[in-house]
Amino acid sequence: AATLTSADAEKLSQLQSDVANLSQISENEKSGFINLVTRYLSGEAQYVEWSKIQTPTDEVVVPYDALFPVSEDAAETKALLDKLVVLKLNGGLGTTMGCTGPKSVIEVRNGLTFLDLIVLQIESLNDKYGSNVPLLLMNSFNTHDDTSKIIEKYADSNVEIHTFNQSQYPRLVIEDFKPLPSKGNTSNDAWYPPGHGDVFPSLKNSGKLDLLLSQGKEYVFVANSDNLGAIVDLKILNHLIKNKNEYCMEVTPKTLADVKGGTLISYGGKVQLLEIAQVPDEHVKEFKSIEKFKIFNTNNLWVNLHAVDRLVGQDALKMEIIPNPK
Repeated sequence: AATLTSADAEKLSQLQSDVANLSQISENEKSGFINLVTRYLSGEAQYVEWSKIQTPTDEVVVPYDALFPVSEDAAETKALLDKLVVLKLNGGLGTTMGCTGPKSVIEVRNGLTFLDLIVLQIESLNDKYGSNVPLLLMNSFNTHDDTSKIIEKYADSNVEIHTFNQSQYPRLVIEDFKPLPSKGNTSNDAWYPPGHGDVFPSLKNSGKLDLLLSQGKEYVFVANSDNLGAIVDLKILNHLIKNKNEYCMEVTPKTLADVKGGTLISYGGKVQLLEIAQVPDEHVKEFKSIEKFKIFNTNNLWVNLHAVDRLVGQDALKMEIIPNPK
């Protein structure tokens, strides 16, 4: 790892003592945040080197039509579903849609909200196959209280609902490198929930991962709570279990409406996600072209729970750092 300059090391040690005094967050969150800032200071948040980007091969991007058909046998399907949990990312507020409160409780049609429709989708799956696919909601400190009240109305459904919170990190004031909450700002605006990649450590830290593994669950299907097209696809689940794949991302052809969406690239011998925030300014136009990058990430992810447990336990999930100035 890159070493810090003495000025940065001093900044970090001051930040550490500031963060140690923040009573609102757990020790796990404090160390997670310091870890992130350390990686940021050591220069890990670099832009990608544009010349090294390659298009992923067909081995990596498997066409949906090439997947095996699922067995007609309902018992076999139930056995697949009994290994699955569905997790919706529910930390976002409906601010971009002009609403207050969790985005998932915005009404979509006929008086039904995103969350109502998600519960109905899983309910019909459990009804049809006699399975017990639970629903997990990853909330943020912004959506936790409202969501806890709202899910009471699903108490009679055949879907077991679990909630847990993603981390809460302090915003950092760049001028003096102090956390905003320690400068007397006590509002929610002084904090932020780190990105969706936080789902894996939070699943572990909340105790939910161990619970699910103890129930024999093996795969999690992760999707945004406002994507109602993100339904459980048995062909994909079957493909992963048969091929022992630990990770799968659903991608789809990019249209002009999707130019900002993240895309898959081959980079340094690995496949990785490239987000617009990582693209140097002079290449943004090229990033948005649908000629060079033909697919985009739907953020529908299928992940093996044992793999999550292993990688979080080894602290091996080093996700790209994307600074987001406000």
